[in-house]
Amino acid sequence: MQIVSALFADDIELRQAPGPSTRIDLTGIRFSAAAPGPFPVTVEPHLVVIVRCGTDESGTGALEVVFTRDGEQIARNVQPLQVDPGKFAYRLVRGELEFPESGTVEAHCRIDLGDAVVVPYTLLPAVD
Repeated sequence: MQIVSALFADDIELRQAPGPSTRIDLTGIRFSAAAPGPFPVTVEPHLVVIVRCGTDESGTGALEVVFTRDGEQIARNVQPLQVDPGKFAYRLVRGELEFPESGTVEAHCRIDLGDAVVVPYTLLPAVD
């Protein structure tokens, strides 16, 4: 299996299209946000990970997302994957991320022991 995309998003919606095929609508894609208040704060952004399974693959595996700041792990999520061969699927990952100050956290996403896809998320000072 492979990760096709990993993005922080506000919302995900699936809809049928002619074929039949499925459309995935992602809204509010972001790599940064303003803090909800003064630091320290905890935020829970939604990470959408889209995966595909090759036709010759078993369709089972594990999705691991490790959140790091300055190379140090601050949160981790592991969940099983079951994807029909030749199909796509998605998983939502919601990390509880503590920010003592403005900065960037990286989400390292991988399936089993595969290569990681790294997605940054920067929290900026609150807007007055």
